[in-house]
Amino acid sequence: MTLPRIRVRFAPSPTGKLHVGNARTALLNWLFARHCGGVFVLRIEDTDRIRTTEAFEENLLEDLKWLGIDWDEGPGAGGAYGPYRQTGRLELYGDCLRRLIADGKVYPCYCIEEELEAERADLVSRRMMPRYLGKCRKLAEGERRRFENEGRLPAWRFRVEEGPIVFDDLIRGSMAFQGEAIGDFIICRSNGIPAYNFAAVVDDHCMEISHVIRGEDHLSNTAMQVLLYRALGFAPPEFAHHSLILGKDHAKLSKRHGAVSVREFRRRGILPEALRNYLALLGSSVEGGREVCSAEELVEGLSLARTGKGGAVFDEEKLFWFNGAHIRRHDPQSLADLLAPFISMAGYDEASFRRERIEAIAATVRDNLTTLADIGGFLELFDDDRYRIDEEAAALLREEEAKTVLLALRKELIRLAEAGENAVGTAPDAASSPFCRGIAGWIRNNETGLKGKKLYLPIRAAVTGHLHGPELDRIFALLGPASLLRRVEKALALS
Repeated sequence: MTLPRIRVRFAPSPTGKLHVGNARTALLNWLFARHCGGVFVLRIEDTDRIRTTEAFEENLLEDLKWLGIDWDEGPGAGGAYGPYRQTGRLELYGDCLRRLIADGKVYPCYCIEEELEAERADLVSRRMMPRYLGKCRKLAEGERRRFENEGRLPAWRFRVEEGPIVFDDLIRGSMAFQGEAIGDFIICRSNGIPAYNFAAVVDDHCMEISHVIRGEDHLSNTAMQVLLYRALGFAPPEFAHHSLILGKDHAKLSKRHGAVSVREFRRRGILPEALRNYLALLGSSVEGGREVCSAEELVEGLSLARTGKGGAVFDEEKLFWFNGAHIRRHDPQSLADLLAPFISMAGYDEASFRRERIEAIAATVRDNLTTLADIGGFLELFDDDRYRIDEEAAALLREEEAKTVLLALRKELIRLAEAGENAVGTAPDAASSPFCRGIAGWIRNNETGLKGKKLYLPIRAAVTGHLHGPELDRIFALLGPASLLRRVEKALALS
C-alpha cells in the first residue's frame, strides 16, 4: 500500500515583520516535510488589502530564505496547485460558497458592526462567551429585501449546530469543542472577501495538504474548519498544534518583551543557524538530548511526539549562548565574511582593513563573540585611535605591582624593537610570530618575580584597556611592539 505523500504548508499574512513565533511555525513545517521526504508549500494569505504590502512580502520571503527555509511550491518556485496568493484564488472561494448556499449550510447576515459590538458587550457583561446569537438566521424574505434596499450588503455565516465538534491532534490528543459556544461564524465578508477559516479550508483541500502544523491559538479555528470540511464533503488533514512562544512573564511573546522579529535579531548579529537551532528546540528536543545542531541534525531528529504542550519561554540569553556556539563553528575566513557588515555598522571602513588582518582579528575574537554585532566593541582593541582604558582596568594599573610589571614590559618591548622583531602579525596562528615567541619567553622568565594574575592582569589591562577579553598572544601578534609600547606608556601615565 502506498501512503499519501506528506504535504505541509506555511501560510503567512504579509502585514508586518516576520515574528519569531511565525518563524517557528514555518520551521516546524519545513523540518517535518524534510524529515518525511514530503513537500513544503508557501502560501501567501494576502486578502487583507489594507495592511498587506509588497515590501512586507519581500521582507518575509527574504527572512525565510535567510533562516535556510526553502519551499518546494509557492512564490518564485511555482507548482501545480497555484496560484499561491489568495487574491489569485477568489473564483475558487466563490465556487465553494455557492455550493454552501445551495445546500442551505450558510445564510446572509445583514448585521452592521455597531450591532455586533453591542451584542458582544452585552454577553461579556453577563459573563457569557461572546458569539453571534443568530439574529439573521431565520430572516424572512421581506426582511432581507428591506435590509438590501437600505444598502446593506450581506456577509455569509455558517450554520453551526449544537453538539460536540471532535478532532484528533497529533500533539494534544483528542480535542472537543461545543457548537453552541462557537456560534454561527462568518465565512465571507460583505465585500466578497473570504474569511480566514473558509479560505484556509478551501486552499488546504485544493492544495492536498496532508498535515496542518500551527500554534495552539488556532485550536478554536480548527473546530470551525472541521465543520467546513464536513459541509463541503472534504476529508480534513491531520492537525498538530504546537505551544506558543511566551515572554518571561508567561504572556504571549510581544514587542513589550523586546525584540520579537526575525529581522531585529538579524540586525543584532544573530546567525541564521543559531536562531533556527534555538527555535527548533524551543519547547521541543531532538533524540539524544543534543543542543547545538546543524540543519541536517534537526531534520533527522525531529519528532512531533517530543514537541511540548506547554508554552515555551523565549530566553534571549539562551539564544545568545546558541549564537556563540555557532560562531565558534566558523573558520576565520567565513567568519570574516559574516563580520564585514557589522564592522561597517560599528563605524569602521571595512575596506581599509587588509583581508588577512580581518581574518586574524576574527580568529582572535571568535571565542569571545556572543553576536556578530559584538565585533564593534572588540575592534577598538586593534585601533590605537579608539583604544581606551576602562575604570576597572585603570584602578588596577594604578597599583604598585602593576607598575612594576609595566616597567619591565616596556623595557622588553624596546629590546625586541631594537632587535628587529617589530612586524605586525596577520596569520591566525599567532604563536608562530617571532615577536610572540619573544614575549612568551619574557613572560616565562621575567625579572619581576610576579606570576599568575599579578603578572597577566596588568599586561591585559594595559594592552586591551580591559580585564577580560581574547587571548593575549593573538593580540600581541596583531598589534606589534610599536603599538604595544604606546599603550604601555599610556598605562604608566595613569599613576
